[in-house]
Amino acid sequence: MSLMILGILLWVLPHSFKRLAPHRHLMLLPQIKAIDAALILIGTALMVIGYRSVEVTPDDNLYTPLPGIGHLNNLLMLVAIYLFGVSGSRSILIDKMRHPMLTGMLLWAVSHLLVNGDYVSVILFGSLGVWAVTEMVLINLAGPWKRPKPGSLMGDLKNLIGTLLFYGIIVWLHGLILGHSLFLGTYP
Repeated sequence: MSLMILGILLWVLPHSFKRLAPHRHLMLLPQIKAIDAALILIGTALMVIGYRSVEVTPDDNLYTPLPGIGHLNNLLMLVAIYLFGVSGSRSILIDKMRHPMLTGMLLWAVSHLLVNGDYVSVILFGSLGVWAVTEMVLINLAGPWKRPKPGSLMGDLKNLIGTLLFYGIIVWLHGLILGHSLFLGTYP
């Protein structure tokens, strides 16, 4: 559990530093960006390793997920992944949503909380969901939104293709690392 919590901290702190730091211009230095990226990657690995290392029994459930809710999880994950790619693909949503990536992260957290009721999952996914909301609030407090130029349907097509490919990779990794199939709706 401590590895997972350390992983959460190594994810949250580098992401939050640029919002809380008084000298934001330092975040543009290549060395700082590299350290940031390394900490986030290490944090992600520690979250996965820490999550997998905790033995969870049915007695550890804080709530019982609804039967068949895994299909809603899968749909929300597709939407979340699509939102992650809105900015990079110049989707038509790019000038309509201020926080597509953070909204995707929040959807990712909520979708995982729908199918995992144990305390370890609540700590992991709940923490990352709270982080996403906190980031949105901090960004909104920093000043008004400068809307980017409108995107295009071609950007949406690219994003859709990327979403489907990335979703396929996630399904494969879940089967490989976590041992359950998302397409078949078999959750732990």
